[in-house]
This record gives sequence, structure tokens and C-alpha cells, in this order.
Amino acid sequence: MAIETINNSLSQRVNALQPSKIREVAEAGMTMDGVIPLWFGEGAWPTSNAIVAAAVDSLQAGNHKYQPNNGAPSLRQAVCAYSAKQLDCQLSSDQVTVTPSGMQGLMLSAELLISHGDRVVIIEPVWPNISECFKAMGANIHPVPLHEQAAHWVLDLNELIAALTPNTQVLVVNSPNNPTGWTLNAEDQVALLSHCRQYGIWIVADDVYSRLYRHASHAPSFLSICDKHDRVISVNSFSKSWSMTGWRLGWMVTPPECEAKLGQLTEFNTSCTPGFVQEAGVVALEHGEDNIRQLNARIQAGYELTSRELKALPKVNFIESDGAFYAFFKVHGLTDSHQAAMDILVNTKVGLAPGVAFGNAGEGYLRLCYAQPVEVLQEAFERLKPYLS
Repeated sequence: MAIETINNSLSQRVNALQPSKIREVAEAGMTMDGVIPLWFGEGAWPTSNAIVAAAVDSLQAGNHKYQPNNGAPSLRQAVCAYSAKQLDCQLSSDQVTVTPSGMQGLMLSAELLISHGDRVVIIEPVWPNISECFKAMGANIHPVPLHEQAAHWVLDLNELIAALTPNTQVLVVNSPNNPTGWTLNAEDQVALLSHCRQYGIWIVADDVYSRLYRHASHAPSFLSICDKHDRVISVNSFSKSWSMTGWRLGWMVTPPECEAKLGQLTEFNTSCTPGFVQEAGVVALEHGEDNIRQLNARIQAGYELTSRELKALPKVNFIESDGAFYAFFKVHGLTDSHQAAMDILVNTKVGLAPGVAFGNAGEGYLRLCYAQPVEVLQEAFERLKPYLS
């Protein structure tokens, strides 16, 4: 049977999905020797020994069985305690669902909230997986762009609120933002929550980078201002802040009314998250603050070097960030960032992510993950200078 015939028999939603241009560049680079991979959002440092030991001990103790759909009680309670300490919010365990990754939390949010044709407003540039998972459920995506202003990324709050019409089902906010590092301030969060309450709009907050924030120990959070019955979902992950990308562990905070349906959706997706991985998550939440501080210090060193190097390149317009661990920089005269990322990979053996992967607002930009030792970044910039000068 012809490939075209098979593809035509797939769902319209699946056929409408776009491949990840980040992944396209990365997979081309994975076949090459000597590449410095700065394309993914992944730090260079391993998970802490204490977290690893917790998983090993749990396995050795026989934690090999199925877990509750919504997560092990120990981790759900640990999320409540962690949130009380970090955000001064009082959660109950029925608001917490454990997920095998932050990405799965976003997908579950889309499955929970979206009917075919629903309007979803997303701030761009943004990690493409966010848009695509809502599209996979049949959503119509309405992007609202960030604006570059005085070497910073700025949200026009009035523009966003105007886009949040009464027929909008969901507002998705990724803050701190991937790829720009822009972070929604507390004052604008209050205004958005008030507007969304008025029209019954759900807010899905991708809070994965909330601990990688340059100005405080935690980025502003809707959880600090919302009521437990507000239409707010916070999606979080252990991947970035605790250097656990390969562990695939995250959590969601939702109104308690969503607990049962999220349990069902988890059953039909993955059944549960592995118990020994959840035990590692408990240790991360209860004993991982020193690891987060150390990671932020390393990221800050990478940011300072990256800022200095990019500002010195004639073709580059460097834009300051508030959080995460990316430089999303404009290259003068660049009109095809995907091809440019491929060319850079071939000519310099430095792997960058193309800006267009993050939506049309990202064309003309490139993303570099600076969560690397400074000596690795220095070598990368030595290779990049001829191309960007």
C-alpha cells in the first residue's frame, strides 16, 4: 500500500501536526562527530547522587508495581509541602496529579479541556510542543506575540487581553518562557486571572522553569494568587531545576474537581508513573534546594559569558532574559533560521535551535542553551564567531 494512502487514512488532527524543527537539526547533528549540542533544553550536569540513590533504594526495596493513577500519596503530599514553602499556597493532595514528564502534563491538560475547534491563546515565541499538543486535540491556536523592546522581551497586556474573547477556552502561559526567558510579572498575572475568571477561560501555566529565575528563588506563579476552585492548571517538571530530564517526572496542580477525570486520562495514557521514580521526586522536593542553588549559579555563569560573547558579534542583537537558560538572539538579515541552523551545524559543528521552530514570531532568531560549563560555551563561541561576525 502506498505511503500516501496510509497517511491519508490517519486522523486530520495528526496530519495537521508539524514536525519539530529543533529535532530535525538535532538528529542531523547526532550523525556527526565533534558537535557541541546546544539545541535542546537540557543542562550538562547529572542528577544529584541523593536523588539517584533514592531511586536505587526504592527499586531494591521492591517498588516494582503499579501505582495509583494520580500518583503515589508520598509525592503528592511532598508537592503540597513544597508549594506551601515556595509559593505560600495551601494545596490539598486531591489537587495534585503526578505525571511522567511535564510534557505529559501539558498533553493531559489538552485532553482534559479541549473539544474540537476550541480557541486557545498562546504567547509566542513558545516551545513548539505546547502548541502542537493542543492542536492534536483539535484546538484552533491564536498566537499573541511578545515584542522586543530596549533589549528586553515585553508583553503587551492589552493586546493579550483583547485576544482573550468570551469564546476562548484556554490561555496557555509559559513563564519563564522557552525560548526567550521572558517572565510574566505578578501584576499582570492578577489582571489576567481577573479577566479569565470573568469569561470562564482556563489558564494553563507551564511552570517548568519557575525555579530558574534570575531575580528571586521562584518566578511569580498563578498558584500564589488563585483560589483552589479557579480554572487554573499549573504544569511542572523535575527535568530542568533538578537536572532530571531523562527521568520523565512531573506534576500538575488543578482544581480538586479534576482529580477523577485526570486519573481516568492517566489510566488510558500511561496507567501510572513508576514508583521508584516518584520516590526520587520526593527526595528532590525535600532535599534538593542546594542542588537548585548550585545549578542556578552555573547557569548564571553561562548567561554572563553568553551575554558578553553575543553582544560582541556584529550580526547579533542580544536580548536580555529573566529566566530559563536560553539566549534567543536575532541575527541581522536572517530570513530562514532553519536553514541557518543547518548551515551552522555543518560549518561550525555547533548545534543551535532555529527560531522559526517557536512560531512565526521566532523567524530571524536562533536559540542557544547556555546550561553548559563555561569552557564548552567558550569553544562554541570561538566556532560561531566567523559565521556571526
